[in-house]
Formats: sequence, C-alpha cells, structure tokens
Amino acid sequence: MTEDEILLGLALTVVLATGSQILAHRLRVPALVVLLPVGFAVGALTDVIHPDKLLGPDFSAVVSLSVAVILYDAGLGLDLRKLARRNRGVVGRLLLYGVLLTFLAVGAVAPAMFGMDLRVAAMLGVILVVSGPTVVGPLLDFVRPSERVRRILIWEGTLTDPIGGILGALTFHAVISSQVSLGGGYQVGQFFLSLAVGLAGGAVGITLLWFTLRTLRLGETMGTLAQLAIVIGVSAGCDIVRDDTGLIAAIVAGLAVANIRGFDIPARRPFFETLVQLIIGLLFISISSTVTPSSVVPVLLPALGLIALLVLVVRPLVAFGAATRTDLSRGERAFLGWMDPRGIVAASTASAFSAGLVQRGLTGATKILPVTFLVIVGTVLLYALTAAPVARRLGVVKATGTRVLLVGGEPWVVDLGRVLRSAGLDVLMWAGGEEERERIRETGLALAEGELLATAVDPGARLEGVTAVFLATEDDDFNALASIVMQDSVDGPVYRVGPPHDSHGVVAPYTGGDILFGRSLVRHVLAERYARGDRFTVRPATGPLPPEHETLFVVRADHRLEPFTERRESAPRDGDALVLLGPAPTGVPGASSPA
Repeated sequence: MTEDEILLGLALTVVLATGSQILAHRLRVPALVVLLPVGFAVGALTDVIHPDKLLGPDFSAVVSLSVAVILYDAGLGLDLRKLARRNRGVVGRLLLYGVLLTFLAVGAVAPAMFGMDLRVAAMLGVILVVSGPTVVGPLLDFVRPSERVRRILIWEGTLTDPIGGILGALTFHAVISSQVSLGGGYQVGQFFLSLAVGLAGGAVGITLLWFTLRTLRLGETMGTLAQLAIVIGVSAGCDIVRDDTGLIAAIVAGLAVANIRGFDIPARRPFFETLVQLIIGLLFISISSTVTPSSVVPVLLPALGLIALLVLVVRPLVAFGAATRTDLSRGERAFLGWMDPRGIVAASTASAFSAGLVQRGLTGATKILPVTFLVIVGTVLLYALTAAPVARRLGVVKATGTRVLLVGGEPWVVDLGRVLRSAGLDVLMWAGGEEERERIRETGLALAEGELLATAVDPGARLEGVTAVFLATEDDDFNALASIVMQDSVDGPVYRVGPPHDSHGVVAPYTGGDILFGRSLVRHVLAERYARGDRFTVRPATGPLPPEHETLFVVRADHRLEPFTERRESAPRDGDALVLLGPAPTGVPGASSPA
C-alpha cells in the first residue's frame, strides 16, 4: 500500500470506530451490534482498512497489548468487597463449568458441522469459551437486573477472558506440535507455568503502579499515562516470556489498584476510559474487516446451529450446575442461563491463532475466524434483543424508581430524606461529621459508609444503584466540586443546593451541577426557613397548592423523582405526588416533625 492509502486506512478506521459507537449509544444498543456489521461491510467493499495491509504481521502484537489494556480497565471495576462470599462460589463454578462444557461441546460437534480437523475444532472450542465485560457490561446497563446477578455476570465475563486467552495459547502450541498430545499432564504443567509467569508480571506491575501513583504522587494526566505505560510494558514483557500471559498480568494489576487500600486515588479517569472505548472500536472494526462474505456464506447455516447449541443447551446447563444449592431465586438462575455473549477476546484470539493454523494447512482452519465472527454477532444480537424482556418475565429487573443519595447532615437535610422515604423512594444518605451521621442513624435512614472523598467523589468507585445525587452539605465549594466529579460515578443526574447569592467561594457558585429549587431557595434560606418552623410535606398533585408553600419535587406514580431546578420545572400529572416546603399546621397528614 502507498503512504496515502495507509493514511486513509488509519483515518477511516478511527472514524468508523468512533462513529459506530456514537450511533450505538444513540440507539441504546451494545456497540458490537454496530461495529461488527460496519467493519464487515467496509472490509467487503474495500481493503484499505484491512489490518494485514496496514500493519502486516505486527497486527497480532497490537491486538495482544490492546486487550491487555482493556482487561486492566475491567479489573479496575472489580471491587472484591462487593463480591459477597455467597457469590464467589457461583462465579467460580460458572468459570469452571463454562470452560469445560463449551470446549467439549464445540470440539465434539465442529468436525461434523464445519468439516474441521479435530485439532482445529479444539482450537475453536477454546476460542468460544470467553465472554467479556465489554459486551456483558453494556447489556446489563440496558437491562438493569438485580445487583447480585449483575455482579456475578460482570465477574464471570471479566475473569473468563484471561483464562480463555491462556488456554487458547496452550491449545495452539499443542496443535502445531507433533510431539505433544492434547490434554496430557504436560499441558497442565504448561498452564500453571503460564499462570505463574502472569502472576509474577502482575506483581511487578503492582510494584511499579504503587511507586508511580503513591510514592511519586503523579497528577491526573501523568498518573493516567503511567498506568498505560506500565500495563503495556509489563504485558509485553510477559508475552515475550510466555504467550498470552500478559492478559493475566494486566487483570491482576487492575484488581490490585481497585482493591488495595493504599491505592486511595481515583484509578479510572475520563481519558483512560475514552482510550479503552477507542481501542475496542478499532479492534472490532479491524478484525471484522478481515472476514469476507465468501468465507461466511459456506458456514452460515452450521454456525446458526452452533449458536443454538451454545445458547439453548450449553449455557443453561452451566448456569444450572453453578447455581445448584445456592440461595439464588429461580428467576436469577434462569437469567444467568440466558446471558453469555461473546466479545473482543474471542475475536482477537481467533484472529491471532487461525492464521498460524492456516499456514500449516490444517483442514478447516480458514473457517475459525468466520465462525467466531458469526457466533459473536449471533449471540450479541440475540441477547441484546431478548435480555430485557426475559429479565422482566423472570422478575429480576430492578424496581423502577429513583434511588436517591442525599449528601448532608443538617437537620433540614435529614428531615427531607425522611419525607422522601415516606413518599416511597429508596433514600441513601451520607454525611462527614459523626454528629450528623448519628442524626441520620436515629431516623432509620440508610447511611453510606466510607470516608468523605472516597465515598462521595471518587469516580473509580461507582455508586451501585444510585440514580440521582442531591448535594446539600454546609460547604458550597464541596457541593459544586463534587457535583462535577460525581457525574461519572452515578447512573443519573447530580444536583446541588444553591450557594448564597453573594458567595465568592473557590468553586461556587460559578460551576457545578444543576441548582436545586432555583436561585430563591438556596442553602441558607432552606436552613433558615426550617429553623423558623417550615416543614416538608407530601401531597397528591391534584388540587391547588396550599398558601405559602413551594414545590420542591414531583414524585411520579412509578416512584421516579423529578426535582424543580434552576433550569427545569416538572409538570405534575394525575397519580403523582408533590414534595412541598411551607408552614406545617398541626394535624396535617404527611407533615414532618423537627429532627
């Protein structure tokens, strides 16, 4: 290719990767649903984005390092404290049974279905054992199942990727070697040797990360660059020593940063997450462009049969065995059996290993990549279209409504939390001072644990289940700053009470989230009115407002909470309720009492 063609190919790959993900976001579907067909179509129309033309034999090395970065980022999202002991056995059995049953089932049927050599079928079976957080995560974000089911599936999807990568490398070397038989004790030893190399690399990575993030105290930009360099360097070193052991090192390093208390700075930053999204897009566009229509058509029908086997037989059996003798409900067990899409590691390992088998002339090796491509597309489409209705039918979807995190501990804030709870909302509170925290405990409201910044600000620790945050502390600067930082930590909007109009703080009132209740009901005004005897009340939305009352929130019939803000006033409808602030005559139902 000429220099101009290479330049065009690289630019087009980036544009397609980004544009496809934007379109998927707008359509609210997993990015793979758009990335794979786009890459396939453009690859069929032109070879300008074909990775073998752009990067040549170096493409497999780029894929390996890219997947290591993805897995490191996935490890950052795995907090061991959130994986309850009762879930660890389920995750372990899902991994064990999933790998064994998938490998055996695919290895048994692939020779007959696709006319493959048994060794090639074994390679395909290992490739298809993986799932992946890049596919499972977006699907679960859309479906919103119970927290327990979500955590089990995220852990399974993340941990199965390095396992599949290692097994893929071992199987590949066993297939191309005439001296080693599959399944022997030698291979078990090789597996544990690879595991040891990966763990050692992970230990080196943890040490370097500790030095750069803790000892040197690098800032946000340099800290992010240091993480990226360390992950790539350590993963590359491990892969040089032992193929695909860099995946283990990467996920071990990510798990350490997420779980060792010494790493008390935010680990995931917008730049890093953006980089990971870009890498995913580039890989899928590039890999899918190598799949040609002429290679897909001959294997289309048998691939559909393989998908049916994996979805309808293998996965339900795996889930049934993993959930036996657990306290998972019948619906939760069934949903675990209906969620096993394939993702980026399956595509990358198929791309990396199939070329070597093709070069050695093994029968059916050319079918590995198109079959894997069809399984990825088929499983992602199937689960994307059916997961939400299946979850609703099984009763494992989170209850609709708003889970409020109310930050602050003044009497009026605690009383507001109590009134919101009386309106049927799920309210979680947090405050920094022990006196304020004790005041919250006395009301019986749920109290979030943790330190001030770690709990309320750290974007690396996602606030599970929280759909709206209301910042109402006495520190206006904290409210403004936290409203900016917490945007990436919550599945919903972040609001703050307004500062005094003459405020000249470090941050407030010039930036931050949307202002609650507008500019008239700022923080000190709310506190003063509460001290004078005004109280919060809940009333049906029908009928006129009582005199001297102001509307703060609309509580929808489905328990969604919509606040009145500086930018928006929500119109109440029949069946809604209003949270008001005003004088509280004796005997009015729903009026709150002093905290």
